[in-house]
Amino acid sequence: MTQPLRSHFASLRRARRTVQAIAAALLVSVALSACAGSADDSDAGAADAAADGFGAASIQLSWIKNAEFMGEIVAENEGYFTDAGFDSVDLVAGPSAIEASVLAGTVDMGIGNAVSTGTVVANEGAPLKIIGATYQKNPFSILSLEDNGNIATIDDLKGKTIGVQASNLNLWEAFLKVNDIDEADVTTLPVEYDPTPLFNGEVDGWFAYLTNESIDADLKGLKPVNLPLADNGLPFVAETFTVTDDALENDREKLKALLVAEIRGWTDALKDTDMAATLVVEGFGSEFGLTIEKETLQAEIQAADLVVSEETAENGLFTISSDLQDESISTLAAAGITVTADQLFDLSLLAEVYDENPELLDYTN
Repeated sequence: MTQPLRSHFASLRRARRTVQAIAAALLVSVALSACAGSADDSDAGAADAAADGFGAASIQLSWIKNAEFMGEIVAENEGYFTDAGFDSVDLVAGPSAIEASVLAGTVDMGIGNAVSTGTVVANEGAPLKIIGATYQKNPFSILSLEDNGNIATIDDLKGKTIGVQASNLNLWEAFLKVNDIDEADVTTLPVEYDPTPLFNGEVDGWFAYLTNESIDADLKGLKPVNLPLADNGLPFVAETFTVTDDALENDREKLKALLVAEIRGWTDALKDTDMAATLVVEGFGSEFGLTIEKETLQAEIQAADLVVSEETAENGLFTISSDLQDESISTLAAAGITVTADQLFDLSLLAEVYDENPELLDYTN
């Protein structure tokens, strides 16, 4: 990612029919599995799998392998997945609508966000759950420049022209709605993803990402000004770990092992963002055109503003407080998506991980 959420929304529209068919098939599969064996059989199978190792696994990333996934890349480099019992873990690069991959069973887990997964759960009845979140704060922002737009507050939006991608239009409209701004008070200009029109002064603001276009503006010396959605009425978790209901019930030990390795990788990355950014660029820079300047800034922004919170300080990385779950559900509702917290979130695996590995709670030492 660093345009992963935008990629999600566009891809979800294209994948809608496929996801619906897969979801229906999986619902039947889950029902048959529930009838096929007893809880004792399931527990015995999980114990045997943990004892023998988990073999190969895979995680679908929603964007390219850059600093957005620095924790996963560190975990792979340091052998944390191997330590957790896996022969290998394939980090599958996006862009991708992760929900379709998870539902199809081609990956064990996907990294997405509450809005995209909530949309599929609400509209398709997809048997999916979010079991944790790397980003406590979503990174969407209305980006402007000090010398162009200078949109630092909600009131500054009025009378401005904002470039908004088609895939982000629902979120933009929800943002205006929750902040009591009449759509007639702003000009919404359809755009693609290249922010050059903002940099050239053709628009006043840009629907952007804190760890992408804002960094580009900074590196160009354009003095970016951000109006984050999370701080202005639209909070929701992102970089969420999504799995099927079937896996949540029948592959708990495997998923817990993935979470343990993820926590260890992100702990290292947060402690040494320079190391994490260097590892990302050395591994994937030539493939994806990454630069150490941008990846380092992204790593620092994530570590300081997005990944950690009072909740993670108390209960560990990836945890999602009840309040933040409710806020995410409210954001979905503002975008016209009706789903409950119980339908979207299940933090029981993460609770078990920390109960069994209390040393992982302290990610600062």
